Amino acid sequence: MTTHWLITGVSSGFGLELARVALSRGDTVVGTVRQGAQADRFEQLAPGRAHAVLLDVTQTDDVLPAVQQAIRRAGHLDVLVNNAGYGLFGAVEEASDAEARHLMDTNFFGALAVIRAVLPHLRERRGGHIFNIASVAGAIGFPGCGLYSASKFALEGMSEALATEVAPFGIRVTIVEPGGFRTNFSGGSLRKSSAMEAYADTPAARTRENIGHYNGREPGDPAKAAAAIMRALDAPDAPLRLALGADAVSMLRGAHERKLGQLAVWEAVSLATAIDSQ
Repeated sequence: MTTHWLITGVSSGFGLELARVALSRGDTVVGTVRQGAQADRFEQLAPGRAHAVLLDVTQTDDVLPAVQQAIRRAGHLDVLVNNAGYGLFGAVEEASDAEARHLMDTNFFGALAVIRAVLPHLRERRGGHIFNIASVAGAIGFPGCGLYSASKFALEGMSEALATEVAPFGIRVTIVEPGGFRTNFSGGSLRKSSAMEAYADTPAARTRENIGHYNGREPGDPAKAAAAIMRALDAPDAPLRLALGADAVSMLRGAHERKLGQLAVWEAVSLATAIDSQ
């Protein structure tokens, strides 16, 4: 059976690789891009089955018309992938208000707007699958990308609640948590806040410095990430969270173990806050 997709941000990276895999299966894919030239290139991947829609997800008034256009062109939608986003590196104090707000508008509010626009269609069809591309930084706050982590933490928290809310309609939700993959994340799409001298010799500065050298050296293969997402889509027991990459698995396991350890150490103090505790 042909699956009909809407993927935001298909000009490169995960979005493009996932679209390619879906199209290779004979599926229909509507992908959002921000430039006309990108639209032409995308539609050439599979004429008649690859459809491009112009959309900047930060322009929330444009989201519903774009989704409606996607439904018309695809006929219907089965899968939504919120992939559009970017990274901002720098200490929390270094980021300007404008940088922080644009990051949240793209990585969180943009995804939220697309979800809200698609949900009535999926509810009416009594099924579907939403994949929200988060990050290992959506579960771990790393120094030097705290605001990026904040945007992905927000996406993960919303997605976890959403999964339970839409389950009665037959809609599944999966949060994808990639580690380092050879996309454009550490390259042209990366943004950095203006550096403050006070943070010159701190972990935040080292993260800022190292991220550029990481570009092209990431251990993950985006095509294999796309294949993993396909496995989750086809699985009857799709996970709420899907870690991608050995680095993600290692970092997430370590973070969860540290949290459990700290919870155990401070458990007595935590329990002593009850009204009837002595």
